[in-house]
Amino acid sequence: MKLVTYEYRKTAGVGILAAAPEGNTIRVLEGVTSLEELLGMDEKKIRSFYTGDDIPYDKVKILAPIPEPVRDIICLGVNYLDHAEESARFKAAAFDGPREYPAYFGKRVDRAVGDGGLIPWHGDVDDRLDYEVELALIIGKTAKRVSREEALDYVFGYTILNDVTARTIQRRHLQWYAGKSLDGYCPMGPCVVTKNDLVYNNLNIRSYVNGELRQSSNTSKQIFDIPYVISELSQMITLQKGTIISTGTPAGVGAGFDPPKTLHPGDEVVCEIEGIGRLTNIVETPEG
Repeated sequence: MKLVTYEYRKTAGVGILAAAPEGNTIRVLEGVTSLEELLGMDEKKIRSFYTGDDIPYDKVKILAPIPEPVRDIICLGVNYLDHAEESARFKAAAFDGPREYPAYFGKRVDRAVGDGGLIPWHGDVDDRLDYEVELALIIGKTAKRVSREEALDYVFGYTILNDVTARTIQRRHLQWYAGKSLDGYCPMGPCVVTKNDLVYNNLNIRSYVNGELRQSSNTSKQIFDIPYVISELSQMITLQKGTIISTGTPAGVGAGFDPPKTLHPGDEVVCEIEGIGRLTNIVETPEG
């Protein structure tokens, strides 16, 4: 099942994305105004909110699945071996193999950007804008001290997240939080695929900038997989319902090229994950 958060006639809603002969439609879930209301429900219960009303997909504005996360997004750094090697290169550091333990950091999100939305241009504070396609998951029920074997029971579904990054700020502060958290630096969507409809650990994952393929990998190449991550985190902190975890990016980010291929106003970024779809955003062009 694919779920979308949308705006139609200035009102937010949630629906089931369905294919139709004449194009995609959204099956309206009556009375549901946010995805958070569905967390913890099974597909049968979710479908019970559908009363037969449909809206053509091209008539709505697609929002991020959870436009205003109530907590910082938990992110994994260098969780693909090829990106770990690439990261060492652009930091001019020796690569000594994969980490023994995951690198976690938080990403502050004021409001997530939906499919088709603009990535703000903050050129006054950092003009080395970068992209990172990532598979993200949404926790469906509170997880505390869960085993690896139980971990997937706590996942509601999966989406695409573009972990947009200000590289100069990242380097200046010698950590990830500030450079990852500028306003508008979290495009997410276009939908959430419920967990039973996606093989999370064998998905092709790609990004394109202005049509040029930049990243191309598979989630099977993650160093630390999703059950490990959920289980380990839940031993240390309570993962509340609605928590978003973004699982890292493969090689091919702009900073990894020589010379770097960072983003500029007007650039189109497409993040694509098999089974979920494509998240497309354009870097804002400042007036004048």
